[in-house]
Amino acid sequence: MVMKDRDTPATRADRLAMVASQIESRGIRDPLVVKAMREVPRHLFVPGDMQKRAHDDTPLPIGWEQTISQPYIVAYMTQALGLHGQETVLEIGCGSGYQAAILSRIAARVYTVERIPQLARKAMATLDELGITNIQVREGDGSLGWEEKSPFDAIMVTASGPRIPAPLSSQLGLHGTLVMPVGSRGQGQRIVRQTRISRETFRTDQLLGVAFVPLIGEYGWRADRKG
Repeated sequence: MVMKDRDTPATRADRLAMVASQIESRGIRDPLVVKAMREVPRHLFVPGDMQKRAHDDTPLPIGWEQTISQPYIVAYMTQALGLHGQETVLEIGCGSGYQAAILSRIAARVYTVERIPQLARKAMATLDELGITNIQVREGDGSLGWEEKSPFDAIMVTASGPRIPAPLSSQLGLHGTLVMPVGSRGQGQRIVRQTRISRETFRTDQLLGVAFVPLIGEYGWRADRKG
């Protein structure tokens, strides 16, 4: 799939510098991940007044109390999925669409769920502007997954919950991999990688310590409370 060019020499140079200094220098070696991070114009997935900071080494606000993840975390979680190029991936927490766009440069198909209608519409518009056609966006409770499109070869959750939602584990295909930040609401979270070994057996690995916005939903946190 050819992505439409929406770059300028300056944004391209900033992005390549970001990948060199923030991604490769920190040990991201998967060539498919590095290539995707070099290709996707991150500045188009942040609000206009934040575009000058699009390549900073930090998460950035995108409205509605949500953020676009730090570039390194995007690359780290993508690498943790171990994608090879033919997978069907589910993303929970579309946000501005940036992580889905990165996944779309590697996987065959990406399904992504966003609970905030305004963000879902904005993400769809940006992805359409770039001519990315292998992503499908749906508004809804991401903690429920997307059962009718399952099983998935990989699942990425870009919001933190107290545990991995049972519907997501059930929608993970055999030998599939799920990555998600798990822990308390606010700080003290860790990226967990869950691999389906058999129908009833999963292997769980504890990875990087992080801080993500909460996963709101039936199998996540309640919207009307802080803990």
